[in-house]
Amino acid sequence: MIEVVCGIIRDERGRVLAGLRPQGKHLGGLWEFPGGKVDPGESAEQALVRELREELGIEVDVGTALEPVCWQYDTVGIRLMPHVCEVRSGVIEAMSHERVEWHAIGELRGLEWAPADVPILGQIEALWGGALD
Repeated sequence: MIEVVCGIIRDERGRVLAGLRPQGKHLGGLWEFPGGKVDPGESAEQALVRELREELGIEVDVGTALEPVCWQYDTVGIRLMPHVCEVRSGVIEAMSHERVEWHAIGELRGLEWAPADVPILGQIEALWGGALD
């Protein structure tokens, strides 16, 4: 099982950041919360800081850990560990994604998500309220 982290990032308007995976890559064309694999010897928090720097060009403070999601894809199983993050510095750029976009919580279910990210939507609703329709 591969350990993977993802950041749940909100802006000042309460919108959540989502990244579109590039076409031609595994799960290309699906949305995800930005993040990536935990390297040997790294904590989840250290990996998330590194991944968000590499993928988005930002420095973050890692906050509340949400419930991990275990998911079995065709060839690999992952344990996805979401954390609420706050941008400390930098300007968000789509360095590893086709594009990144801010979405209101009520819009999130309208996106086509990577399967492991779907259970996180309910956690976001529980954390910040508001129906996800």
